[in-house]
Amino acid sequence: MVSLISQAYVCDPRPEYPLLITAKRYTVPGHISEDPGALTLILTHGTGYHKEQWEPTLEHLFENVAQAGEGSTVKIRDVWAIDCPNHGDAAVLNEGTLLWGYANFNWEEYARAVHIFLSDLGHGVDADFSKRNLVGLGHSMGCIALISSNTFFPKLTFQSFIFVEPMCFPQESIPPSFSTFLTTGAEKRRDVFPSREEALTWLQLRAGFKVWDPRVLRNYVDHGLRDLPTAEYPDKREGVTLKCTKTQEAACYRDHYNTGRIRAYNYLPTLCAARPVHVLFGAIDDYIPGQVKDRLLVKGMQNKYTSAGRVSGAGHLVVQTQPRGLADAIWTILNREPAPTYKRTRL
Repeated sequence: MVSLISQAYVCDPRPEYPLLITAKRYTVPGHISEDPGALTLILTHGTGYHKEQWEPTLEHLFENVAQAGEGSTVKIRDVWAIDCPNHGDAAVLNEGTLLWGYANFNWEEYARAVHIFLSDLGHGVDADFSKRNLVGLGHSMGCIALISSNTFFPKLTFQSFIFVEPMCFPQESIPPSFSTFLTTGAEKRRDVFPSREEALTWLQLRAGFKVWDPRVLRNYVDHGLRDLPTAEYPDKREGVTLKCTKTQEAACYRDHYNTGRIRAYNYLPTLCAARPVHVLFGAIDDYIPGQVKDRLLVKGMQNKYTSAGRVSGAGHLVVQTQPRGLADAIWTILNREPAPTYKRTRL
């Protein structure tokens, strides 16, 4: 198993934008390419999770890089994973600001954060992404963040995209109870535990978490929880709670018009016409019905995807349950694409 090295960053775009943006840069010693065509992967996560959920997938991806050796046409410079501003480490830094009126947290806020981070519109990040060969890799809500980030100015210069279980669809495909179901589930979630170890033990007994890869679940406990007290629980002096509070997770589902998801769906053909876009679904149709996936792939996008595939043994939570299978699918996609030409156009 390769050893990931990470460096944490905080992008501060204030006063132009009120929310701080947290990210991590991942590299593997001995497998950092300085080739001008090397890729920089930009990772975004699903609702209720955080940037570190990608780490087991990245470990397997870099294993593939190591096995391919110097002769591989795919070279990776580094990987950056960005938190949604009300999730993970960002949620801790922004907990006071999130009380300003973010009871409804449109997914386009995540898109705005991604755009600010990559466009150097804040302070604290010493990377010029305009000179990188960027590949966007998103899961669920994170796909919408990447899609919609391309609608802001200045324009981002992604080379290609890989969307894992993208949660975007036409309005008529959304059941009336969809947002209510997700919101209620978030609001009922247990969110206070005596310790991280007791939280891990409790989660391991829950049916929904039993199918998770143990490393992803461990990361969820290590990086998705924080010590009490918090703004949400100012009177609790012991124990741990979720960084992304259940209030803020519910806020991400509370947009009953699903504007972020629908706008991303309608913009997707434009993106597909301009850049290679690859889609990966879990082989199990659970959160997103099969007919909705079919519509997304065939009718909705006019067959403009570069490729579409399935990850065996996974449903919507591909990142959580099948990190190795997902890494292999990503590696296959990266090897299928031609090498960058370095003449990068803007959308």
